[in-house]
Amino acid sequence: MDSINVQELVERLGSDEDAVRKMAVFKLQSNIGDPSFADLFILEGGLNKLRYLTLNATGNTLAYSLTSFSRLLEVDKGWEYVNQDLVERVVELVVTHPLVNILRGAMSILVYIVSHPYTSSNRVSQPYSFGFHALKPAISIHPQFLEMLVSRLSSADHALCANSLQLINSLMREAITNDSESEWPKFIRRLQDLGVIGAAYTLMQGTALQDLSHPLLEFQALSKALLRKWRDVPVNLENSDHRRALKNIHLLSNHDRATTPTENGHEGAKKKHNPEKWRRLGFESENPAWEFEEVGYLGMMDLTDYVEKQKDNFQKLLLEQYAKPSEKRCPIARASLAVTFILYEHFEVEKADVDDAKFHLSFESRNNFDKVFKPFLLQWSLLHASGVQAFIQLWQSTGAEQEDFLKIVDLVRILLEAVVGGATRSKDIHEVETEIQDFELQRLRRLQMELLELTYEDTWGHHFRQIRDELSHEALQFVKEQRIRCLLAGAWFPNNDGYKAHAGPITNHDLKPNIPSSHRYAKLSHNRRYLHYSDFNFRGDDEPGLDNLHEKIDLSAVSSVTSNVSASDANSSADTLKTVQHPTSSTKITIHGYLSSTSRPTTPKTHTRSVSTTTKSTAITHTPRKEVTLLTLHPQTHSLASEWLDGLLMLLNQQPITSETNRLIGMIKDYGLKIRLLNVRFDDTASAGDVPEIPSREGLDEDYYYDIFGG
Repeated sequence: MDSINVQELVERLGSDEDAVRKMAVFKLQSNIGDPSFADLFILEGGLNKLRYLTLNATGNTLAYSLTSFSRLLEVDKGWEYVNQDLVERVVELVVTHPLVNILRGAMSILVYIVSHPYTSSNRVSQPYSFGFHALKPAISIHPQFLEMLVSRLSSADHALCANSLQLINSLMREAITNDSESEWPKFIRRLQDLGVIGAAYTLMQGTALQDLSHPLLEFQALSKALLRKWRDVPVNLENSDHRRALKNIHLLSNHDRATTPTENGHEGAKKKHNPEKWRRLGFESENPAWEFEEVGYLGMMDLTDYVEKQKDNFQKLLLEQYAKPSEKRCPIARASLAVTFILYEHFEVEKADVDDAKFHLSFESRNNFDKVFKPFLLQWSLLHASGVQAFIQLWQSTGAEQEDFLKIVDLVRILLEAVVGGATRSKDIHEVETEIQDFELQRLRRLQMELLELTYEDTWGHHFRQIRDELSHEALQFVKEQRIRCLLAGAWFPNNDGYKAHAGPITNHDLKPNIPSSHRYAKLSHNRRYLHYSDFNFRGDDEPGLDNLHEKIDLSAVSSVTSNVSASDANSSADTLKTVQHPTSSTKITIHGYLSSTSRPTTPKTHTRSVSTTTKSTAITHTPRKEVTLLTLHPQTHSLASEWLDGLLMLLNQQPITSETNRLIGMIKDYGLKIRLLNVRFDDTASAGDVPEIPSREGLDEDYYYDIFGG
């Protein structure tokens, strides 16, 4: 400011030469933001000349003048020169002028004019001189103003997009704050019809968030404020708009009509009173107004929008439901209201605050835009429709009845939390809709159980973790006993190594497995101390007993067990109880140990071995000797390999390594945990001494089983 002569600068603003004026106003725009400089500028009479340039200049001179005037308003000065002539001039520029640098300044001035009653430190004595009311006369002259304003949101210039959206935010805030209850909804709907939501949604999913972050976050906060305002409006049938909306829902349901003959012989339509007029649509009673209490007029808007856009499906669904018993009908209207409330809670609409938008932005969005910005909030209508469709699908697939309504609501809440809450900011809304519709019920049930576990864990903390540890230990002991009993039962193993291994090209003959020259039968002794085995020329129908097994290994002499069975074998069985297995004669289990007086090693056959997982269990031996191969087994299936490998390891007090065994342990632990979580205990104090009714087993037998594998 010291290097600029304010008096000389003001004189240059009034020069007859355009170049002199342009240079003067160019310097002015970079200094006018200083309040002390602005005061000197006004004292020297420069404000009148700046206003003249704003009204009459062209080109870059006009662009610099608009920027200077907007920065002067930013420091809350120069308001006495803001009148209808200036407003009309700026609105005209927004509508008709194509240059970006002029549009930026013009929109910035309008933002300050509209926002002035809420940013100025002094109360404005003339309330209609500023705010949205100041723009209405100019907009009436240029009715395409709002349309042009929304179209600027698709501009490639980020600053122009930001200014346009900021002006839209100011107009919305002014409307919902100061306009009457009958005026602000009309203005908001007009903006929506012009596509402002779609444009903001595109910007929010784009890559220019750093430049548009503040106006976008403010638009998001204003969207929440609108949702909250609509929800706070109670449904009142004395209100003509509310009554008309409810009547429209009824008419779109294609309610039944009785036909009667007319004088010319044709059938004419005659209305027939339906005693279930509203219950047929899914309301609980014939007085539906009170059912909107939780979601207000927002719920009625969502229901109307769903019925209008899904008219054919809605009518077809009503006919299908009306043919069912009343207790099995899906309450579509109640489902719509429930989905509205679920979305309301999911997006935390109650926490929205327009004034805190900048605060949240400064602390969060710079490093985590995906956390702050919620573009799917702007796709409320599509999410609501998908949520209602998901509710209907779940109702039908689960065979729900009226008493199960809240259970289906919980499932829909989990579904929307999983899909919408887990979607990234840039994910397409149509992908989200498809994922909601294709979400499997079994997967949804698993999520429900996981949430139940987390709920109990948050509540019980240490006790819940203790239960989980106990169940893990019990599951491990159970599977250990099962695997060891597989060893006690015994099994046959072929003695060959499978396919031939030689140099040269592979032929069809090479792909045929060799016929085993002999079979080996192994079995654990009853005292679990010795592993008996013997080789046979052929495999008999009867399994040999321990007396017929002439060789045995003292398990105390075993030093390690190795195998080429992978810990996460891709070919391993999905569950242990499957009976169809493909032979895999290349699988091998080798038992290593030290010679003792009661066991001798077998001569290992020559074969190629690639060990992917090696697990060793060191046994205590009295006389350290050279480690040798005590026994080699060739299980033909992965299930058999898992049973014997993990059985031997756990017999030697080692941890199991195959995925099949670990999956079985996890399944048993999970089912045990679910049983405990679902074990609701009878509480005498809650029932005030009334004993619950126990179902009779009359006419039932014991012919049942637990289908824990779902098939």
